[in-house]
Amino acid sequence: MKRKHRGTRYFYIVTYIAMILVTVIVTVGFLRVYLRTDPRSSRKETFNRYYVLITDDKDSMFWQSVYKGASDYGLSHDVYVECLGEGISNDYTKAELMRMAIASKVDGIILNADESEEMEQLISEAMDASIPVVTVNNDCSNSRRISYVEVGNYNLSKEYSKQIMEIAGNMITEEGQMVNVAVIVNSVPSSGQSIISAGIQESIENSVDFSNLISLDLVTVDESNSFAVEESIRDLFMQENLPDIIVCLNELDTTCVYQAVVDFNKVGQVHILGYYDSTTILQGIDREIIDSTIKIDTVEMGELAVEALLSYERVGFVNQYNTVDIILINNTNIKEYYTEGSNETQVQ
Repeated sequence: MKRKHRGTRYFYIVTYIAMILVTVIVTVGFLRVYLRTDPRSSRKETFNRYYVLITDDKDSMFWQSVYKGASDYGLSHDVYVECLGEGISNDYTKAELMRMAIASKVDGIILNADESEEMEQLISEAMDASIPVVTVNNDCSNSRRISYVEVGNYNLSKEYSKQIMEIAGNMITEEGQMVNVAVIVNSVPSSGQSIISAGIQESIENSVDFSNLISLDLVTVDESNSFAVEESIRDLFMQENLPDIIVCLNELDTTCVYQAVVDFNKVGQVHILGYYDSTTILQGIDREIIDSTIKIDTVEMGELAVEALLSYERVGFVNQYNTVDIILINNTNIKEYYTEGSNETQVQ
């Protein structure tokens, strides 16, 4: 009987120790995850204000440049700006990052938004928590955001329209044959892309020379991640009738279309109007595969977003719209912006 009692006691001791070890492991694991996902963990005491940038494409050159502009401007005004989600292995959505920022009680949010009802609700939750939100590049027009830093989408549509008409005018077509133009848009509604595509359509319809020559279609692309974009673009190139002109409204689409033109041996058959001036895109212009692209002052975009948050804190209001500068880059001025030999990974 004593041996049985002693064995039972050992069993309980071992079980108790095992439970303690499991508790310690789970607690340590939770704290590690929390510290990695809680951006305020070591920054609040160092700077007067803490802002976060939220975007679904944080690794692109476009958003890295926006972040640099915001970060550098913030540092000079006692503000720490962090690109939320950077360095975290999980691929969080914008909505998840918004909830994380609200729960962390950040001082301000710079957001690459969209027109979804979920995003509108999350912006309201942030504002209710006294966290002002500035949208950049893509707006959530019906939300309570305090300001929108835009590219000047209507003017951008006019620039694209001008490029489309110049290309169409130089194309040799048979009588009655249309020049087919595809504008790539996100599957999640975006006010910026909607304004650009509507502006292009309006310009073409109002043109006496081109209204009956150009056919415009919107091609919806799944932009949930870079792989989905690549697959959507490849599906477009698998179709029997390719567009004559493809208009891209962000950096990733431009790069993927450029790559697809090379991969499918369609160089010279498809004209590309791009967006942003990454080294890869500039390379495409230099090689005469991309016709032109729009250079965005992304640094200014980041600076204006931080300044809007600071102004709102100081005086309680801010301009609802701020516009950054754009420059058209094509084969006439490419040498001012690009020199062969960059270390960036390029299309082969």
